[in-house]
Amino acid sequence: MKNTYCTPASEEKRILNILCRNIKKTAFFLFLALILMNNTPAKALTLTRVEPANWWTGMKKPEFQILCYGPNIGNSKPEINYPGIKLIEAAKTENPNYLFLYLNVGKSAKPGIIPIKFTDGKDVITYEYPLLARTDNSGAQGFTSSDVLYLITPDRFANGKPENDNWDDVKVNRENPDSRHGGDFDGITKRLNYLKDLGITTIWFNPIQENKMRGGSYHGYAITDYYKTDQRFGSNEEFRDMTKAAHAKGLKIVMDMVLNHCGSSHWWMTDPPSKEWINNKGVFMQTNHATVSVMDVHASPTEKNTFLNGWFTREMPDLNQTNPHLASYLIQNTIWWIEYARIDGIRQDTYSYLDFDFLARWNTEVYDEYPNFNIVGETWYNKSTSSAWWQKNSLLNAKNSNLKTPMDFSLTFVSQNAFDSKTDNGYLNNIFEDIAQDFIYPDPYNILVFLDNHDLSRFNKKDETDLNRFKQGIAFLLTVRGIPQIYYGTEILMTGTKEEGDGMLRIDFPGGWPGDKSDQFTSAGRSEMQNEAFSYMQKLLQWRKTSEAVTKGTMIHYAPRDGIYVYGRIKDKHTVMVILNSSLTSQLVKTSRFSDITGKFTSGKDVITSKNFKLNDAIDIPAKGELVLELSNE
Repeated sequence: MKNTYCTPASEEKRILNILCRNIKKTAFFLFLALILMNNTPAKALTLTRVEPANWWTGMKKPEFQILCYGPNIGNSKPEINYPGIKLIEAAKTENPNYLFLYLNVGKSAKPGIIPIKFTDGKDVITYEYPLLARTDNSGAQGFTSSDVLYLITPDRFANGKPENDNWDDVKVNRENPDSRHGGDFDGITKRLNYLKDLGITTIWFNPIQENKMRGGSYHGYAITDYYKTDQRFGSNEEFRDMTKAAHAKGLKIVMDMVLNHCGSSHWWMTDPPSKEWINNKGVFMQTNHATVSVMDVHASPTEKNTFLNGWFTREMPDLNQTNPHLASYLIQNTIWWIEYARIDGIRQDTYSYLDFDFLARWNTEVYDEYPNFNIVGETWYNKSTSSAWWQKNSLLNAKNSNLKTPMDFSLTFVSQNAFDSKTDNGYLNNIFEDIAQDFIYPDPYNILVFLDNHDLSRFNKKDETDLNRFKQGIAFLLTVRGIPQIYYGTEILMTGTKEEGDGMLRIDFPGGWPGDKSDQFTSAGRSEMQNEAFSYMQKLLQWRKTSEAVTKGTMIHYAPRDGIYVYGRIKDKHTVMVILNSSLTSQLVKTSRFSDITGKFTSGKDVITSKNFKLNDAIDIPAKGELVLELSNE
């Protein structure tokens, strides 16, 4: 018999009834869902961030950009109705959460609140944007060869407000050289008299903008908000107040800026305006640090691309300055800080890593707004030819980056070996030969010269038992052509090597923290050798302010002989002659060979001891000694 499966009629009816009921339920819930979807209010149009927080009337360039960020703000239509203000463009990006407004501030525009209305068809919001008057004419002075820069790592100089130490979830740990230590604006402000008494004219800070990074990023080079100072240093207002206090004491302020990269915890990294905002489309690619590739006529295109578009580190995403909105954002951020805090200069970090055309535009727009301003670029090269390639109007470069002041790393590397106090090494010949290459610079008097900084082994060495090397190095630095920079703590013989780690190059200034074992901001807290070093530098720094020959004069030098290197600084009737002895024995120096410097002068007074030397006599220069002589006919 054939087997079959049959469903009784009654069972079929029952199943159909169940299916029918389920279909009706499904239809009902679908209908209800549609009703709810149509009646659920859309997410309200909001702005969560607007940058910059304000702008000013009376700027030389009338156009400026406003970055607007919020859910779907890019799908809204902005309207502005304010006398003298015109909305030129409302630029959208591939991310609907951004809208870039470009406004023109006419000459007739008055300070006030600009109402910016955003409409998306369902919702309307109005943002009140402050337009301020330019009232502060102080600052923005620039810096020149008449100045001496004093470089400070803010976290490591002085702690004036311990209550701001542990902002966020990062705790201060002074036992760890790579952790936050608590230095701040208040601590620096309280030491302004120390800096003024020392004789420096200008303070350069490592970055002071927000670094809200895991672990703290004490050095400041991983910025997470370009418009805010790091709260562990103090507020924007406290930075501005510190700058005002410095200006009141005749001191200038230079701000370290980082436009090549940001920190991986920057607020836009979780929701960038476009894939092209970060180089390599936001995917980590390590830069090869091939800094010469941008000028190397034989450079491999792929190597050059990796250099320019690679990231400095995984924690420092590389910004794409070829993006027009980002380029305008970064340029405007620079101008905002100058106008807001009235800083006097900028040191641009990783200068050669940035897009060349962007740098040319950045420099031009800053100098157009502030003609007396100065920018020094970190042109880190072993050869001075490469640094000179970047300087404004360089004949080595077919294009012009418009940079006033490159950094002379080549002379630094030579100088760190030139003044060894224990060997008769002849390294002064290398200094002479390096300076003899100055023909490659369009303006050799407008380059930054230094013996060390926060990235290099300190000039002072731990095993030094005398001040011969220190005195020669400082005498050279403060009298050679260019703009001198001193690294904080050099005056009290602070030491540290690159091999020990960057944190050890940036140790705390003793006495900057409550409870420190010694206060080396005071003579009582320093050793005898430290006080001698401090006094020596102070004497030269204070004298340098009065010497137009050194601060504004030309330089003449002679090839070293028998370990003696002689050069002069000359301005009109003012002449300074510097004699350096690299030999382990004292030397009698006859000045007749140096007639281009001595001219008709008959004597020279030692700047340090005030002792007079007759120029027609042989001058005895001690072993590893130096003389800085003001020439006269007395």
